[in-house]
Amino acid sequence: MQKVFSVDKIRLADQFTIENEPIKSIDLMERAATACVKWIHAKLLGKNSFNIFCGPGNNGGDGLAIARLLAEQKQKVSVFILASEHYSTEFQINLERLGILKKVSVQRITSESEFPVLVSDQILIDALFGSGLKRPLHGLVAQLVNHLNNTGCLKLAIDIPSGLFSDKSTKGYERFQADYTLSFQFPKLAFFMPENDPFVGEWQILDIGLNQNYIQKADTSFYFLESRSMAEWIRPRTKFAHKGSYGHGLLIAGSQGKMGAALLAGKAALRSGAGLITVHIPKSGMSIIPCAVPELMASLDEHESFFSKIPNLSNYSAIAIGPGLGSAKQTQSAVKLIIQESKIPIIVDADALNILSENKTWLHFLPSNSIFTPHVKEFERLAGKAENDFDRLDKQMAFSKKYQIFVILKGAHTSISTPDGKVFFNSTGNPGMATGGSGDVLTGILLGLRAQNYSALQTCLLGVFLHGLAGDFAAENKGQASLIASDIVESMPAAFFSLSNI
Repeated sequence: MQKVFSVDKIRLADQFTIENEPIKSIDLMERAATACVKWIHAKLLGKNSFNIFCGPGNNGGDGLAIARLLAEQKQKVSVFILASEHYSTEFQINLERLGILKKVSVQRITSESEFPVLVSDQILIDALFGSGLKRPLHGLVAQLVNHLNNTGCLKLAIDIPSGLFSDKSTKGYERFQADYTLSFQFPKLAFFMPENDPFVGEWQILDIGLNQNYIQKADTSFYFLESRSMAEWIRPRTKFAHKGSYGHGLLIAGSQGKMGAALLAGKAALRSGAGLITVHIPKSGMSIIPCAVPELMASLDEHESFFSKIPNLSNYSAIAIGPGLGSAKQTQSAVKLIIQESKIPIIVDADALNILSENKTWLHFLPSNSIFTPHVKEFERLAGKAENDFDRLDKQMAFSKKYQIFVILKGAHTSISTPDGKVFFNSTGNPGMATGGSGDVLTGILLGLRAQNYSALQTCLLGVFLHGLAGDFAAENKGQASLIASDIVESMPAAFFSLSNI
């Protein structure tokens, strides 16, 4: 798993590398600029006209070094420097190096009248302010960023788009709108926030060789999931195993008109490796299960249309509740009862979450290490509305700590918060998965893994990663627009196979 550091920790990583490699700060900057130029050549091959906008600090120094390296490779480069009373040492060194070439146009911007007219087929590089920015943009620089955003140029940001903070919201302020962002060594926390997507664009992490000893020892609360870490958790099947070796999961799901949710979740649980899965459904669903998914077992509720009474829980190694459940009064009472009587953690989704949001005192009865799987609106009903995405993340972390549960907040980079204060962001998945039933599939995957006695943490991280990976395989075969939830289930074997062969 890749660590996600705060700005202060990133600065310490730079300093530790400078002192212990050892390497001069200006040479570390050259290493970063070289990595950027390599990416530019690989990704933007054939483009040969660059306008680079540089601020007075080290982000501007990066931009000047990039300008020089591009110019040395016969690219057409123009540099625009934001006027300032103070420039960093590295900025001044790189400005001198650039001046030696005598073939790069360098202009200073002191007023709005000096903003350049840009042609849409040029590439615009933002090196105004990096992650060290301490206050929102204002005045001339805010006007400049607004001017750049209104061009038709392809836009590239170095480190982080100017105007964004790495660790807190800048919602409502001027921010550079990048098509691509090149960040060094670590992703920024800001990259995982939906509110920043229009500004960050497609982001890429460039390895600049920061000291691995520091990286391994430095603490953080935030992590980014990677395939190699997830692959290490996949358990091989043993020769003399039988269905009882891989657990028996109970899925309480479905109501009249919503039996599809139970089927999707049940089949996903089986595809995730569980030995046995029983689906507890209303009587009206009696004929559906054996016809649609014969591998599932059925437990029939005494009510015709909805969940009203909990079955005997003693035979199950994992329990999930919620998909298609409905919110009838008897259902609500049964949800309360299962929370009180379960001796093992519960996976709670969909309508079960909505029932709890209307009966928040029941949250205190939850078995520790239970798993919640809300989307944003469901989470807001549980924890309250957030001012911005960073505030929502804080609420998510606090919610997990308070109730000692795992919260899987679903989204483009699904975040998994843990009872001990950590957050993991997912790296798999695609927009095609924004379709009805996708969340039910995730619940089934989690149930299947938990039934096999994966820990709650392993269940959450591996389940979310596999769900997104299966969605990626499904999108490759079906396209994003045509992807449906059952395609994700059918792609689970490919996802497991892919991780197993890393």
